[in-house]
Order: sequence, then structure tokens, then C-alpha cells
Amino acid sequence: MPPATARQPRPALFLDRDGIINVNHGYVHRPEDTQLVPGILALCRHAHALGYALVVVTNQAGIARGYYSEDQYHAYSGWLRGHLAGQGALLDAIYHCPHHPDAGNTVYRRACACRKPAPGMILDAMRDLHLDLPRSILLGDSAGDIEAGRRAGVGRLWLLSGTAPESAQDVRVFADLDAVRVALVP
Repeated sequence: MPPATARQPRPALFLDRDGIINVNHGYVHRPEDTQLVPGILALCRHAHALGYALVVVTNQAGIARGYYSEDQYHAYSGWLRGHLAGQGALLDAIYHCPHHPDAGNTVYRRACACRKPAPGMILDAMRDLHLDLPRSILLGDSAGDIEAGRRAGVGRLWLLSGTAPESAQDVRVFADLDAVRVALVP
């Protein structure tokens, strides 16, 4: 019998949450406040069919600011995963950063390695899920998202709407998620 071979790392599609998955109404943490961004379901289904791991990486300063608790955040994330899965959009993992360097007055008020633009959440996902970062894509809607991907070594950096940061020749900008889906290839 031949020796067992190590599982090959797979690419990921890293998604910011607010502004990419759900419309960013500001500190969304309840199902009734959730409006999905048009095209997210088709994009997730397509990426999954192409073999991408779907990984959410999201700053959640609302926890540090006291707008909602970590338990409320986890309950909402569970609901969101189930809601998306019920429509064929299966997320492999959700990583969040509850910290903020200068907001709130709790244990969450601190600089950390996970808050984007730091790469901590992406690097954790790489280790936990056995991901190939050079073959991966980060899709965000802010310069911080892009910088986190860059610092982690994500191969393709994609920005939804907005303006690419200065000296961002490595960033591809898209008008909507349908255009992202069309551009997504293995």
C-alpha cells in the first residue's frame, strides 16, 4: 500500500463581512437588520464549486464599543452561516476580531494582531484550514482589508467598489459581486 500523502493546501476566498456579505448598516448583529449584498449567494456557490474555502474575516469593533456582546456576535454568526447554507452558500469558517485600539473601556480595548489591517485572522485560517495563501483571494471593501491580505501573502487582492489605495497596482477593483463571480477562476 502506498504511503498516505499529505492533503494539498487549497485556496480560499477570504470575505469581509459588512459590505461584502451583508449591507453595512453599521454594527449589524441581528437577523432582522441583515440585508445581503446582491450577488453574494451566487458568488459563494460559484467559489465553492471551484474548490475555494470560503472564509469570513471581520473586524467587530461593536464588541469593544459595547454595542453587542461576544455571545450576541456568535449567535448572529451562527444564524448567518445557517441562513447562507440554507441557500447553498456554505462558509468554511468565520474569524472575527473583537478588539479596538482606542474604543471602549473593556478588555477588548487593545492593539492586537488580529484586527485588520493586521493579518492575524488570515494567518489563523491558513493554519486551521490548511490554506494556500498565494493561490487565494481576499475580497474586501476597504484599504484595511486589502492591507491585511497583502501582509498575509494572499495572492490576489480584490476591492469591491470604492477607490483602490495609493500605490495599489496589485489590487483589482470591481463594481459589484456579479463582476467578481465572473472573474473568479481557480
